[in-house]
Amino acid sequence: MHYVLIFAAAFAAGSINSVAGGGTLITFPTLLWLGIPSKLANGTSTVALWPGSLAGVWGFRRELADADRRLLSLVVPSLIGGTVGALLLVITPTEVFDRLIPFLILFATCLFAAQEPIQRRFNLARAHESRSHWLSWTMLFQLLVGLYGGYFGAGIGILMLAALSLIGHTDIYQMNGVKNMLATCMNGIAAALFIYYGLVIWQDAVVMMGGAILGGIGGPSMARRVGRTAVRRTVIVVGLVMAAKTMWDAFGS
Repeated sequence: MHYVLIFAAAFAAGSINSVAGGGTLITFPTLLWLGIPSKLANGTSTVALWPGSLAGVWGFRRELADADRRLLSLVVPSLIGGTVGALLLVITPTEVFDRLIPFLILFATCLFAAQEPIQRRFNLARAHESRSHWLSWTMLFQLLVGLYGGYFGAGIGILMLAALSLIGHTDIYQMNGVKNMLATCMNGIAAALFIYYGLVIWQDAVVMMGGAILGGIGGPSMARRVGRTAVRRTVIVVGLVMAAKTMWDAFGS
Protein backbone atom coordinates (compact mmCIF):
# COMPACT_ATOMS: atom_id res chain seq x y z
CA MET A 1 0.00 0.00 0.00
CA HIS A 2 2.90 2.35 0.73
CA TYR A 3 4.22 2.03 -2.83
CA VAL A 4 0.75 2.21 -4.37
CA LEU A 5 0.12 5.50 -2.59
CA ILE A 6 3.42 7.13 -3.54
CA PHE A 7 3.11 5.95 -7.16
CA ALA A 8 -0.39 7.43 -7.40
CA ALA A 9 0.77 10.67 -5.76
CA ALA A 10 3.68 10.97 -8.18
CA PHE A 11 1.44 10.26 -11.18
CA ALA A 12 -0.94 13.02 -10.10
CA ALA A 13 1.97 15.38 -9.43
CA GLY A 14 3.58 14.69 -12.81
CA SER A 15 0.30 15.44 -14.53
CA ILE A 16 -0.28 18.65 -12.58
CA ASN A 17 3.29 19.87 -13.04
CA SER A 18 3.19 19.39 -16.80
CA VAL A 19 0.18 21.68 -17.24
CA ALA A 20 0.34 24.17 -14.37
CA GLY A 21 2.60 23.39 -11.40
CA GLY A 22 1.93 22.52 -7.78
CA GLY A 23 2.61 18.79 -7.93
CA THR A 24 4.87 18.96 -4.89
CA LEU A 25 1.72 19.77 -2.90
CA ILE A 26 0.69 16.15 -3.58
CA THR A 27 3.95 14.21 -3.22
CA PHE A 28 5.53 16.02 -0.27
CA PRO A 29 2.48 15.78 2.05
CA THR A 30 1.99 12.14 1.03
CA LEU A 31 5.54 11.28 2.10
CA LEU A 32 5.08 13.19 5.36
CA TRP A 33 1.82 11.37 6.03
CA LEU A 34 3.61 8.04 5.51
CA GLY A 35 6.09 8.98 8.23
CA ILE A 36 9.08 10.12 6.16
CA PRO A 37 11.17 12.83 7.94
CA SER A 38 10.64 16.25 6.39
CA LYS A 39 14.04 16.85 4.78
CA LEU A 40 14.14 13.32 3.38
CA ALA A 41 10.59 13.78 2.09
CA ASN A 42 11.57 17.01 0.35
CA GLY A 43 14.71 15.51 -1.20
CA THR A 44 12.93 12.34 -2.30
CA SER A 45 10.05 14.31 -3.80
CA THR A 46 12.41 16.59 -5.73
CA VAL A 47 14.44 13.70 -7.17
CA ALA A 48 11.32 11.69 -7.99
CA LEU A 49 9.53 14.50 -9.84
CA TRP A 50 12.52 15.62 -11.92
CA PRO A 51 12.04 13.00 -14.68
CA GLY A 52 8.39 14.05 -14.89
CA SER A 53 9.46 17.64 -15.54
CA LEU A 54 11.78 16.39 -18.27
CA ALA A 55 8.88 14.48 -19.80
CA GLY A 56 6.87 17.70 -19.69
CA VAL A 57 9.61 19.46 -21.68
CA TRP A 58 9.39 16.72 -24.30
CA GLY A 59 5.62 17.04 -24.38
CA PHE A 60 5.85 20.74 -25.30
CA ARG A 61 8.95 20.39 -27.51
CA ARG A 62 7.27 21.87 -30.59
CA GLU A 63 6.11 24.98 -28.77
CA LEU A 64 9.47 25.31 -27.04
CA ALA A 65 11.27 25.27 -30.39
CA ASP A 66 9.36 28.42 -31.39
CA ALA A 67 9.95 30.28 -28.11
CA ASP A 68 11.94 33.51 -27.80
CA ARG A 69 15.62 32.50 -27.79
CA ARG A 70 16.37 35.15 -25.16
CA LEU A 71 14.45 33.09 -22.63
CA LEU A 72 17.31 30.57 -22.68
CA SER A 73 19.30 33.07 -20.61
CA LEU A 74 16.92 32.33 -17.71
CA VAL A 75 18.59 28.92 -17.39
CA VAL A 76 21.54 30.64 -15.66
CA PRO A 77 19.64 32.15 -12.69
CA SER A 78 17.58 28.94 -12.49
CA LEU A 79 20.74 26.87 -11.95
CA ILE A 80 22.30 29.37 -9.53
CA GLY A 81 19.10 29.76 -7.52
CA GLY A 82 18.45 26.02 -7.43
CA THR A 83 21.98 25.38 -6.16
CA VAL A 84 21.83 27.98 -3.39
CA GLY A 85 18.31 26.98 -2.35
CA ALA A 86 19.22 23.29 -2.10
CA LEU A 87 22.33 24.09 -0.04
CA LEU A 88 20.21 26.22 2.29
CA LEU A 89 17.94 23.22 2.87
CA VAL A 90 20.95 20.98 3.55
CA ILE A 91 22.24 23.27 6.30
CA THR A 92 18.79 24.01 7.77
CA PRO A 93 18.30 22.01 10.99
CA THR A 94 15.45 19.52 10.68
CA GLU A 95 13.55 21.03 13.60
CA VAL A 96 13.70 24.46 11.94
CA PHE A 97 12.52 23.07 8.60
CA ASP A 98 9.68 21.27 10.38
CA ARG A 99 8.46 24.64 11.68
CA LEU A 100 8.79 26.24 8.25
CA ILE A 101 6.85 23.48 6.47
CA PRO A 102 3.32 24.72 7.35
CA PHE A 103 4.09 28.19 6.05
CA LEU A 104 5.77 26.87 2.89
CA ILE A 105 2.80 24.62 2.13
CA LEU A 106 0.30 27.40 2.90
CA PHE A 107 2.20 29.88 0.70
CA ALA A 108 2.36 27.41 -2.17
CA THR A 109 -1.34 26.53 -1.80
CA CYS A 110 -2.42 30.18 -1.78
CA LEU A 111 -0.21 30.79 -4.80
CA PHE A 112 -1.80 27.86 -6.61
CA ALA A 113 -5.31 29.07 -5.72
CA ALA A 114 -4.50 32.59 -6.95
CA GLN A 115 -2.90 31.48 -10.22
CA GLU A 116 -5.66 32.63 -12.54
CA PRO A 117 -6.26 36.05 -10.89
CA ILE A 118 -2.49 36.67 -10.92
CA GLN A 119 -2.23 35.84 -14.61
CA ARG A 120 -5.26 37.96 -15.48
CA ARG A 121 -3.73 40.90 -13.63
CA PHE A 122 -0.33 40.49 -15.26
CA ASN A 123 -1.81 40.11 -18.73
CA LEU A 124 -3.08 43.67 -18.43
CA ALA A 125 0.50 44.85 -18.88
CA ARG A 126 1.26 46.03 -22.39
CA ALA A 127 3.71 43.71 -24.09
CA HIS A 128 6.00 46.40 -25.51
CA GLU A 129 6.45 48.05 -22.10
CA SER A 130 7.18 44.84 -20.24
CA ARG A 131 9.45 43.43 -22.94
CA SER A 132 11.63 46.55 -22.98
CA HIS A 133 12.80 45.81 -19.46
CA TRP A 134 12.39 42.05 -19.50
CA LEU A 135 16.04 41.17 -18.91
CA SER A 136 16.64 43.60 -16.06
CA TRP A 137 13.99 42.22 -13.72
CA THR A 138 13.15 38.77 -15.09
CA MET A 139 16.68 37.46 -14.43
CA LEU A 140 16.44 38.63 -10.80
CA PHE A 141 12.93 37.24 -10.43
CA GLN A 142 14.02 33.89 -11.83
CA LEU A 143 16.94 33.80 -9.38
CA LEU A 144 14.47 34.22 -6.50
CA VAL A 145 12.23 31.53 -7.97
CA GLY A 146 15.29 29.27 -8.22
CA LEU A 147 16.15 29.89 -4.56
CA TYR A 148 12.64 28.98 -3.48
CA GLY A 149 12.50 26.06 -5.89
CA GLY A 150 15.78 24.60 -4.68
CA TYR A 151 14.67 24.94 -1.07
CA PHE A 152 11.11 23.64 -1.32
CA GLY A 153 9.72 23.80 -4.86
CA ALA A 154 5.93 23.84 -4.62
CA GLY A 155 4.46 26.64 -6.70
CA ILE A 156 7.49 27.49 -8.84
CA GLY A 157 5.60 26.74 -12.03
CA ILE A 158 2.87 29.20 -11.07
CA LEU A 159 5.44 31.90 -10.36
CA MET A 160 7.15 31.37 -13.72
CA LEU A 161 3.90 31.35 -15.70
CA ALA A 162 2.93 34.64 -14.08
CA ALA A 163 6.34 36.15 -14.91
CA LEU A 164 6.11 35.04 -18.53
CA SER A 165 2.67 36.61 -18.76
CA LEU A 166 4.02 39.87 -17.39
CA ILE A 167 6.70 40.13 -20.07
CA GLY A 168 4.15 39.74 -22.81
CA HIS A 169 3.84 36.01 -23.54
CA THR A 170 0.32 34.74 -24.15
CA ASP A 171 0.69 31.25 -25.69
CA ILE A 172 0.01 29.00 -22.68
CA TYR A 173 1.49 25.91 -24.35
CA GLN A 174 4.70 27.72 -25.22
CA MET A 175 4.82 29.20 -21.70
CA ASN A 176 4.42 25.71 -20.24
CA GLY A 177 7.30 24.46 -22.36
CA VAL A 178 9.58 27.24 -21.10
CA LYS A 179 8.37 26.76 -17.53
CA ASN A 180 9.06 23.02 -17.66
CA MET A 181 12.53 23.61 -19.11
CA LEU A 182 13.48 26.07 -16.34
CA ALA A 183 11.98 23.85 -13.64
CA THR A 184 14.02 20.94 -14.99
CA CYS A 185 17.18 23.03 -14.61
CA MET A 186 16.61 24.26 -11.06
CA ASN A 187 15.18 20.96 -9.79
CA GLY A 188 17.90 18.99 -11.55
CA ILE A 189 20.73 20.76 -9.75
CA ALA A 190 18.81 20.61 -6.46
CA ALA A 191 18.17 16.88 -6.94
CA ALA A 192 21.88 16.27 -7.59
CA LEU A 193 22.78 18.01 -4.33
CA PHE A 194 20.12 16.13 -2.37
CA ILE A 195 21.53 12.86 -3.75
CA TYR A 196 25.07 13.91 -2.82
CA TYR A 197 24.06 14.77 0.75
CA GLY A 198 22.01 11.60 1.22
CA LEU A 199 18.58 13.22 1.44
CA VAL A 200 16.88 10.65 -0.81
CA ILE A 201 15.09 7.40 0.02
CA TRP A 202 15.84 5.56 -3.20
CA GLN A 203 13.30 2.75 -3.00
CA ASP A 204 10.54 5.36 -2.76
CA ALA A 205 12.13 7.70 -5.30
CA VAL A 206 12.38 5.03 -8.00
CA VAL A 207 8.71 4.07 -7.64
CA MET A 208 7.70 7.73 -7.73
CA MET A 209 9.85 8.40 -10.79
CA GLY A 210 7.81 5.89 -12.75
CA GLY A 211 4.58 7.54 -11.66
CA ALA A 212 5.87 11.05 -12.39
CA ILE A 213 7.04 10.11 -15.90
CA LEU A 214 3.72 8.49 -16.77
CA GLY A 215 1.90 11.47 -15.31
CA GLY A 216 4.02 13.92 -17.26
CA ILE A 217 3.34 12.07 -20.51
CA GLY A 218 -0.25 10.90 -20.18
CA GLY A 219 -1.62 12.83 -17.23
CA PRO A 220 -2.61 16.04 -19.02
CA SER A 221 -5.21 14.26 -21.17
CA MET A 222 -6.62 12.57 -18.07
CA ALA A 223 -6.68 15.89 -16.23
CA ARG A 224 -8.61 17.43 -19.12
CA ARG A 225 -11.21 14.64 -18.91
CA VAL A 226 -11.61 15.06 -15.16
CA GLY A 227 -11.82 18.82 -15.55
CA ARG A 228 -9.44 21.63 -14.67
CA THR A 229 -11.65 22.87 -11.85
CA ALA A 230 -11.77 19.46 -10.15
CA VAL A 231 -7.99 19.08 -10.37
CA ARG A 232 -7.37 22.57 -8.95
CA ARG A 233 -9.82 22.10 -6.10
CA THR A 234 -8.28 18.76 -5.15
CA VAL A 235 -4.78 20.25 -4.96
CA ILE A 236 -6.00 23.24 -2.94
CA VAL A 237 -7.88 21.04 -0.45
CA VAL A 238 -4.87 18.76 -0.02
CA GLY A 239 -2.60 21.77 0.50
CA LEU A 240 -4.85 23.42 3.10
CA VAL A 241 -5.38 20.17 5.00
CA MET A 242 -1.66 19.45 5.09
CA ALA A 243 -0.84 23.04 6.09
CA ALA A 244 -3.24 22.71 9.02
CA LYS A 245 -1.89 19.27 9.99
CA THR A 246 1.76 20.29 9.85
CA MET A 247 0.95 23.50 11.71
CA TRP A 248 -0.58 21.43 14.50
CA ASP A 249 2.34 19.00 14.51
CA ALA A 250 4.85 21.83 14.71
CA PHE A 251 3.12 24.17 17.15
CA GLY A 252 0.20 22.29 18.68
CA SER A 253 0.27 21.20 22.29
